[in-house]
Amino acid sequence: MKKRIALSVILSILLILLPVIAEAHPGRTDSNGGHYCRTNCAKWGLKDGEYHFHNGGGTKSAPAATKKPTVKATTKPTAKPTSKPTATPAPALLVPKKQNVGTLQVYYFDVGQGDSTLIRTPSNQYVLIDGGNNDQGKNLVKYLNALGVKTLDAMVATHPDADHIGGLDDVMKAVEVKSVYAPKVSHTTETYKDFLTAVKNEGRTIKAVTKGESIPLTGVEARFLAPVNTYGDDLNDWSAVLKVTYKNKSFLFTGDAELKSENDMLADGVSLKADVLKVGHHGSNSSTSKAFIDAVKPTYAIISVGKNNYGHPDSGILARLKNANASVLRTDQKGTITAISDGNSISFTTTKGAK
Repeated sequence: MKKRIALSVILSILLILLPVIAEAHPGRTDSNGGHYCRTNCAKWGLKDGEYHFHNGGGTKSAPAATKKPTVKATTKPTAKPTSKPTATPAPALLVPKKQNVGTLQVYYFDVGQGDSTLIRTPSNQYVLIDGGNNDQGKNLVKYLNALGVKTLDAMVATHPDADHIGGLDDVMKAVEVKSVYAPKVSHTTETYKDFLTAVKNEGRTIKAVTKGESIPLTGVEARFLAPVNTYGDDLNDWSAVLKVTYKNKSFLFTGDAELKSENDMLADGVSLKADVLKVGHHGSNSSTSKAFIDAVKPTYAIISVGKNNYGHPDSGILARLKNANASVLRTDQKGTITAISDGNSISFTTTKGAK
């Protein structure tokens, strides 16, 4: 009778504990006296996979020796992952190296499909020509900061196209601009309005560019050769064309000037000879005629260009420059291109490898 009573008590206790045992997180303890929680972890105040003890010792980091090795799956998963892969960070901006004072330096910035060039004179004066597209404004400011530019003696907006003036409003907010030059032609785009607003907010007025106008610089001549005439709605031919001369070396900056403007400069009889030519309109076949190249006779030709659907630079223009024995450097291949001149020679360095 006593045995039956004892057996009934044991069975009752087991029936009471069975649900608890079923909910407990299983797993043998290891040599350290603990194990990983696998099931019902939240009920016990644990996280899935948390290493802990059953004797009141709490949780702790799992010993390295007891960590289970990751097992690679032998079959392909049947379901696609629900989370998106981590986005690849954008490559860091390659800023040009600041050169020592005492030379003429020309930085042809890599601003993608657009134009932006900084001139630093031997007496440490700065001229910025164009500012790339709107999305390049912040990069342009980073370029200027890296080069220690706090004041621009002159800013030149060659013409109202967005890929030339888009970033100029950001520049005017970031550094002091003493004077602004642009041809006397307007546009109705928001980008152009932003440019005008920035000029007004800085308390500046735009100095109209015509042939023969000069930018006052110490020891360096900077003279505009175009626009020679008026060009109606043809914004490219309105481009301000600037020739910079330091001792025996010269640089020609053509914006997007096309054949009409080139022909007018040729007819005007002004000397177009330059050692370095910033090729017009990103190497488009609408610019850089054979007659114009023959007049410039460049030793080097710089093409500011990025990924585009316009066919820039045109293969025929590249062949024309090659036939003229001009060495071509492109920002889409070389990054920012820096020309350094002592007035008698010119050397180059780039952010994607020296020429």
